[in-house]
Amino acid sequence: MNSKEIIQKGKQVVRIEAESIAGLENSINEDFVKAVETILASTGRVVLTGMGKSGLIARKIVATLNSTGTPAIFLHPTDALHGDLGMVRKEDVVILISKSGETEEISNLIPMFKRLSVAIIAMCGNPGSGLAKSSDIFLNINVKEEACPYDLAPTSSTTTTLVMGDALSVALLEKRGFTEEDFAFLHPGGSLGKRLSLKIKEIMITGDRIPIVDEYTSLKDVIIEITSKRLGVTGVVNKDGLLTGIITDGDLRRLLERTLDLKNLTAKEVMTRNPKVMKEDFLASFALQQMENFKITSLIITSQENKPIGIIHLHDLINLGLQRR
Repeated sequence: MNSKEIIQKGKQVVRIEAESIAGLENSINEDFVKAVETILASTGRVVLTGMGKSGLIARKIVATLNSTGTPAIFLHPTDALHGDLGMVRKEDVVILISKSGETEEISNLIPMFKRLSVAIIAMCGNPGSGLAKSSDIFLNINVKEEACPYDLAPTSSTTTTLVMGDALSVALLEKRGFTEEDFAFLHPGGSLGKRLSLKIKEIMITGDRIPIVDEYTSLKDVIIEITSKRLGVTGVVNKDGLLTGIITDGDLRRLLERTLDLKNLTAKEVMTRNPKVMKEDFLASFALQQMENFKITSLIITSQENKPIGIIHLHDLINLGLQRR
């Protein structure tokens, strides 16, 4: 194959699989509704099983269900026949995946699940198969053709099965009223979880590390405070400890462009009044958004009385992975 033929073949595969997914839309019917309602009504888990490539897709669907609020487990068909069937309870819902609907290992499990009186949902591409006829609910994942030229390697069929699993997961998510906060609770370690749950108070710089001067501090000492705290900024407070302004290293550079007579100046004379501030209970991701909107690199965190209690820096928030991707 030359380069042109390789490109054409790649595009052909994408087109075949895209057409298979588009055809799957016709399978979203009352049986799909029944599947969603059966899973929602269950007090147990969703147990998925499949052989070979179907088993790999089943594992991915399990992961998606778990991450969107529907407890699910994968049961290997062979292991099920050698003891692992004991993990299935009558309150569970079982989803059996088989392209043909006649996979031997899956067919051998059907009587076992019937004996346990669990609800059986079949995902297969043959409405006339033993699996389709034996199930309580049939979800048709039939495809016109595999992208494999010999119709051997599962390609279009595994893609449509995965999409059907996604459709179930998202429909269940919506029906449950699953929120961003719920999602964050289940994903505490990732950047998404941090973005949806991490509060400013958990990461802000506090105590003696906050750069602070009073209004009558000399400009020399202001520079020392900014330099020693290494944040490129200092807050300015009045005699009552309330925040009245802010001075950045950029402010100092602009001041030097206007005058070199700095020795008699105080913080109050050069500070920017009414700086942007935030409260500690806001999400860190919201703070990052505001800093990007206002093109600032630091935010002073204040109490209800407007006293500085912390500070956060743009680079720290970016390093935490809070930017939207």
